[in-house]
Amino acid sequence: MTRSSQHKKKIHIGILSALGVLLILVSFYTFRSTYYTSHFLPHTEINEIDVSNMTVDQANNKLKETYSNTTLSIEENGKVWQEIAKSELGYRDDFSNDLSKLLSKQNGWTWGMTYVSAAEKQEIDPVSQDHSKLDTTIDELTTKLNDLNSNRKQTQDASIKKTDDGFAITPEVNGDSIDVDATVKEIKEVAATNEKKIDLNDFKPKAKVTADDKELNQQLTSMNNIAKVKATYSINGKTFQIPTNDLANWLIYSDGKIDLDTDKVTQYVTELGQEYNTSTNDTVFNSTKRGEVNVPTGTYSWTIQTEDEVAALKKQILAGQDFTRSPIVQGSTTADHALIEDTYIEVDLQNQHMWYYKDGKVALETDIVSGKPTTQTPAGVFYVWNKETNSVLKGTNDDGTPYASPVDYWMPIDWTGVGIHDSDWQPEYGGELWKTRGSHGCINTPPSVMKELFGMVEVGTPVLVF
Repeated sequence: MTRSSQHKKKIHIGILSALGVLLILVSFYTFRSTYYTSHFLPHTEINEIDVSNMTVDQANNKLKETYSNTTLSIEENGKVWQEIAKSELGYRDDFSNDLSKLLSKQNGWTWGMTYVSAAEKQEIDPVSQDHSKLDTTIDELTTKLNDLNSNRKQTQDASIKKTDDGFAITPEVNGDSIDVDATVKEIKEVAATNEKKIDLNDFKPKAKVTADDKELNQQLTSMNNIAKVKATYSINGKTFQIPTNDLANWLIYSDGKIDLDTDKVTQYVTELGQEYNTSTNDTVFNSTKRGEVNVPTGTYSWTIQTEDEVAALKKQILAGQDFTRSPIVQGSTTADHALIEDTYIEVDLQNQHMWYYKDGKVALETDIVSGKPTTQTPAGVFYVWNKETNSVLKGTNDDGTPYASPVDYWMPIDWTGVGIHDSDWQPEYGGELWKTRGSHGCINTPPSVMKELFGMVEVGTPVLVF
């Protein structure tokens, strides 16, 4: 055999040998790949538990054994406070279905790559969907944690408190009480993990605001400034200051904010209304002939709008600047001046006389005839809300028959049809004529005087009838 033939034979044998080795390797790889259709791949971890090369049943048994033997230690200051078997946290006793699903998703042909790659980490929720067992354990732990807290010091942020001299900062307190909600939440979360310990010291809140907090000290300065505000009211011609002590008592500091106690401010404003509302309080009036009289409420009045006034007052006080204000009211006039000033009409029913005061001086006066005994002129603080000429006043007589009385000048003062007008049917005025020739409630005025009065009086002029 020639040297060339020998060389060719060697090559042929080498190729056949290589093919044989390759065939063996392929067969082995195929065998192993088939093996991994029923076994987990190497380096497979489920919930950090190694299940490499295990069947579903084997993996299921390992997971059950692991979780049944696992405990959660709750410690404080290096000592065990409570130790709970994780089985008491609602762990499942069968993982077969989830394991089968994970196995079906793996590619058995990749087993060779697992030796040079990172571990394949899978997760299965170890806690049963039936949370009754977990809930029972959590309820018991919550009770024990609350009992543990019962004699412990609560953590408190530095805050601002009232003192005899104003306001001062109360330092923070770092207590040893446990945040029960946060602890319970952590226990629920670690129930589904391999965590074996939690430390109660991690759930002891620390004060978030300390005595040297810049914002807190700025707010302290603001509160002391607000407490010194000169808050002045001008109501119905009277001026008075809200007592400084009241302001200090209203001030509160809550959730890091300066505010006023709404209930206390509301009480104060309500009492203002009870004292000053002209819609519910008689007006003390210095009459021309009878001295000081009490005139009942009427159409010319106002009522403090408590809710709106409380909001406005709080805002103005918290601004920290001295102020004078009049309350927000509803009515026919406002509270920022005396109800009756220097210009008004005075009707004295007892003396059957009327005066018109202009800028504090009598501009006109006259006898009148008011309502007869069965339809007396109502007493009250009214005002001229309209002026008309050539009007016809209509109504009903005592016997039920209608009447229509033409007048040249008409000034209504209330909402029931009572007003001041000329009355050419009256031959005389004053005295006791109202008892026999009285009106239906209006104030009968001599025609010539009424013409003059009509020209002098403006709409809005107060009319006091008493």
